[in-house]
Amino acid sequence: MRLWFMGSGEFASSCLERMSGQLQFERVITGHPTRAGRGLQEHASAVERAALGLPLERTGPLSQNEKLLKTLTSDPPDLIFVVDFGQLIREPFLSTPIHGCLNIHPSLLPRWRGAAPVQRALLNGDLTTGVTVFRLTEELDAGPILIQSQVSIPPLVDSTELLEILALEGSQIAVRGVKSIIEGSCQFLAQNSELSTYAAKLDKAEAEVSWGQDPIHIHNRVRAFASSTGAFVAARGKRLKLWRTAPVDAQGKPGQILSLAGGGLVVACAGGAVQLVEVQGEGKRRMSGADWARGDRLKAGEGLI
Repeated sequence: MRLWFMGSGEFASSCLERMSGQLQFERVITGHPTRAGRGLQEHASAVERAALGLPLERTGPLSQNEKLLKTLTSDPPDLIFVVDFGQLIREPFLSTPIHGCLNIHPSLLPRWRGAAPVQRALLNGDLTTGVTVFRLTEELDAGPILIQSQVSIPPLVDSTELLEILALEGSQIAVRGVKSIIEGSCQFLAQNSELSTYAAKLDKAEAEVSWGQDPIHIHNRVRAFASSTGAFVAARGKRLKLWRTAPVDAQGKPGQILSLAGGGLVVACAGGAVQLVEVQGEGKRRMSGADWARGDRLKAGEGLI
């Protein structure tokens, strides 16, 4: 079977690395490098970095890539995988390949259609999620399902870790899905749109938490934003980023330091407490919560508000 792969982000990169060992891709298509940092240096996409030894092509908007459009028409693939690509896929890409375009989506569709399914699942406190391989249509994440797999969400796993777990599982079922297409045993099932939920892109304003919130709310927000900006909280008039936390069964005045014993910084919040496992103060590197507290000469019993 003749296969193309379109992708750009880290999730796509993880999928490509695993799938390319079992499937042969004639083309790997990704976005152009971006410029960031000092001197606006070029940064290749995650997929480009993972595509060593594979036939790679960079592209801007697909609708303006005349060379690729011509190749699609004159020498079409049997199937295109589109994963974490950052562009809406429209005709003629949707219907020109014999088997269309397949997407690996990190949720149990129709739940959490949209841009941030893993992060929304964590924010919502979901205990399970999954990954779905489905055929792309014009409607967002609404195409028929080829194969999907359910995955439990460990209580301390964050969005970066969960995305990697789902990339591994998604790659495995995607390979099985391709084999079922080759064998002629595949069966696509329509989604029930009445059960759909929408995973909107995260807004930076959602990253803020407060000591007046309960520990599960704070912990879930920290987990969700770990793969992007990081959640943050006000601590003595400054912004403290929270990269890793754990709920703790303890009580105190919200914002009060309850413990620094055993290398752990525990802070009270509404209805409980959270351990600040990894944090980042303004202008500082990421470090353990205990190291941050020692650096600021904080003591148990003091308040962070």
